Amino acid sequence: MKVALSRRTFLKAGMVAGVSVYLAPLGGKAFAALFEHNILTPVAWDPKSGQARVRIDGKAKVTGAKVFARDIRAQDMPHWPQQQSHAFILRATRTDRLYTGIDLSLLGEDLKPDRVVTAAELARDGVAFPAFYGSDMLLPEGKQAAYLGHAVAILIYDDFARYRFAKDKLQFQESVLRYGGAVPPMERDPWATFRFVRVGGASSQDDDKFSSLGQAPVFPSMMRKQQPVWPDGIEHGKLGEQGMYHANQIKAELDSPPPDWLVLERAYQTQSVDTAALEPDNANCWYDAARQELHMVVASQGPQEVIDSTLEMMKTANFPLKALFVHPCYTVGYGSKDHYNFPFYGLVCALYGNGKPVRLANDRYEQFQTSIKRHAFDMKYRMAVDRKTGMLQAFAGTFEGNGGGRANFSPSVVMVAATAAQSIYYFPKNDFAAVALASRAVDAGSARGYGTLQSMAATEMMVDEFAEQLKLDPIEFRLRNALRSGMKNSQGAIPAGAIRVDEVLRKAQAHPMWTGRARRKAEYESAHPGKRYGVGFACTQKDFGTGAESSLARVEIDADGKIRLWHSGTEIGTGMSTSQAVACAKWLCRPADEILTAVTDWADLPVVATGDPYIMSQAEQDKLATNPRWSPTYCSPASATNSAYYYTHSTREAARVVFMHGLWPAAMAIWSQGVAGGQAASLVVRVEDARWVDGKLSAGGLEALPFEAIVRKAHALGLVTGAAVHVFNRWQWSEADWDIPGDGTGSRAGAMVRLPVDGLSLRYGDGKGKAGTPNGYRVLDRRKAYMPATQRNGAMVTYYSCVGTLVELAVHEGSGKVELLGHHSIMECGNMLSPQLVSGQLQGGLAMGIGHALHEYLPLYEDGPGNGTWNFNRYHLPRASDVAVWTQTAEVLPPVSETDPPKGIAEVVMIPVVGAIVNGLAHAIGHRFNSLPVTPQRIKEVLA
Repeated sequence: MKVALSRRTFLKAGMVAGVSVYLAPLGGKAFAALFEHNILTPVAWDPKSGQARVRIDGKAKVTGAKVFARDIRAQDMPHWPQQQSHAFILRATRTDRLYTGIDLSLLGEDLKPDRVVTAAELARDGVAFPAFYGSDMLLPEGKQAAYLGHAVAILIYDDFARYRFAKDKLQFQESVLRYGGAVPPMERDPWATFRFVRVGGASSQDDDKFSSLGQAPVFPSMMRKQQPVWPDGIEHGKLGEQGMYHANQIKAELDSPPPDWLVLERAYQTQSVDTAALEPDNANCWYDAARQELHMVVASQGPQEVIDSTLEMMKTANFPLKALFVHPCYTVGYGSKDHYNFPFYGLVCALYGNGKPVRLANDRYEQFQTSIKRHAFDMKYRMAVDRKTGMLQAFAGTFEGNGGGRANFSPSVVMVAATAAQSIYYFPKNDFAAVALASRAVDAGSARGYGTLQSMAATEMMVDEFAEQLKLDPIEFRLRNALRSGMKNSQGAIPAGAIRVDEVLRKAQAHPMWTGRARRKAEYESAHPGKRYGVGFACTQKDFGTGAESSLARVEIDADGKIRLWHSGTEIGTGMSTSQAVACAKWLCRPADEILTAVTDWADLPVVATGDPYIMSQAEQDKLATNPRWSPTYCSPASATNSAYYYTHSTREAARVVFMHGLWPAAMAIWSQGVAGGQAASLVVRVEDARWVDGKLSAGGLEALPFEAIVRKAHALGLVTGAAVHVFNRWQWSEADWDIPGDGTGSRAGAMVRLPVDGLSLRYGDGKGKAGTPNGYRVLDRRKAYMPATQRNGAMVTYYSCVGTLVELAVHEGSGKVELLGHHSIMECGNMLSPQLVSGQLQGGLAMGIGHALHEYLPLYEDGPGNGTWNFNRYHLPRASDVAVWTQTAEVLPPVSETDPPKGIAEVVMIPVVGAIVNGLAHAIGHRFNSLPVTPQRIKEVLA
């Protein structure tokens, strides 16, 4: 098939290991519909309020016109063969016997697959998962399945009808897989083990005696019977021995506390939960053997990770590859499409697809059987408080997260769970041990909440119980112990920015739902016999980011004033495309007119990322940083609540460079002409006085200049009209010194500036006829880089956003059913890019938290989703009637100042409602639940 392709259809992203890599977000009916104006609309901007009226994809979402990866077929891709093949995967549902093969006799002759792919073919052809995903992509015959749902074979059909009939015949039929002799349960060491010990000084302001940041986390010296063996505790020994000495001291004090201490010890459990992304996992891939090209349509939160892992995978495969075409799409994931292995099963389908595109798409049963789950946790907490002062003294906790059959992100999930367990409180000392267990359960990974939902909800339950035993108002008790600005977290790091937990608590304390709870309880129960009323509260603060966040953004303005934005971040339904367009307005008068997300084509700004940013030494980083193109990481997937803060930083820095080195000097040139009658003059006006008002720029009382006039002048003078930046954050932004030329000809004086970016490329004027990249950009070499010290890895987290939630509920004594009567949330999130998007995140997060507390549950093993029989008929997602949809309210604290950055809130919004519900149940029925979900049956057992 010969099709005319333009640069607008394919964008070359570079050459990697001899393979030309292309991004193809445009071209074909489906992608034209996805990215072009026929379903996406420019931001409807209200300049007076400085807010967007409607999100870019709003109309497409409500009319059902939005296109996802799942919607795309071969016929939508003009350069693909038009015949679409289809595939499905057979999976093992037993781990107690050896797998010995498949039996397809149920299909008869008419429904036999056109191709069967097993582990034997993969081994013959050198096809294996990238290292991150583990071994046995397909389970070899004669081996024990490592987990329920382990893939054993792929069946490929060249036509849809036979595929559909065959899948229906084989689904739920255990006889399709053959098993041999019984085998004992597989024993594997945990995926990871960590310990975080901190002992503070005499006050919260003094130096710590020991901490993860000041010294190091503690790691086991060995594993014995799948359990960690910790170093001996030696006060002046090696770092790990010092840490264990302090851990032992904390244990001894909790075992034999001072007379004035109250020590509670509790065990908490949370369940396995499905992420329930409403676009099931899918991939549509085509391998063109004649041209040695691989084409992939994928649903992923991190297209760049798919590219990198695909190249790693193809290095060892006996399928030559000259060009890789990746088509990222809009998707939705809640973490379930971040570093998930599904795209690589799609890749395998293509390699064995007989030259045809092959679509692999889960139905709902398959999605439950295979999609990434939220970790089930077992936690044991010991916490102490001084009875006289009501001040928390020590916290020791163990956290076991069930990671399932593949490691995925389980190591970092349990790490984050442990380091977040302090919630909103200051503890003078803590000892947290975290273990990510390997089991036969379905894989667990980077689900929304990332371990903090589990650990902080438990902390809020325990804190509430302390207040009850001390006979203190629960919010007053929280206020006494709230972490405040300048205090240290459990790793010994001082959180960045203002900590406003106390403001959230005081607002909750004054809310009528809280102040009138005793009266309302008496009135409600009197008016509703057989029902019990309760009010609960919880407050948490969640970190946002990973400690190695990076992104790329390019902003440019055409001579006619059209603003265009390219960004490496992926739109996964959060409204990121709208918020990033809006982020341009701070410097460029109004939002971007066009935005392209999930961009992997950065030929205009070549950046090299090598090494592991989490474990590299300072000496290694210093050496690598001498390369002006190097950064610790390339670009981050859409995860870890990173869009509002981290993505906005790259967008705004690119826009700021265009303003400072393009629009501002252009405005100065216009004003100079006006002041001096056509001659340049020195004006007493400062850039910090500049303001955009009603589409015009004013400063120092000078004439307000229309945006369009300034842009025309910038183009006429050959000033900066486009900037591409790369940024990196390790709980602090990388910075660099840059010698920025004044214009594209070198005739205007330049400037040496320090910017919080580590990669920079500029376009002058229209960029035509200039040396440099294909789009007329000039890549600059930084003069000196200032990378965040590698020691900051020990901080684990420093950026936080806070939410407190009040819940009023009623419990039906006969049925045990819980009815949410209302809830009120108080949020602290800096300067909002879009209040409507923040509201949407809050409402969605509350629904997820309510589901976690009361409804959603998956058994871990044989009777759970790994057996392939689970669907929404057995899994209760919360509905409108479950979430008090018409009586929920919220408020957002005003920012400290107009310079506050926006904060990441996509995860924290779901957490406090969990603890608030459980605490509200205690108020209602006088019983404290320590495991989730709290079902009607469990409530009836208590009331009986």
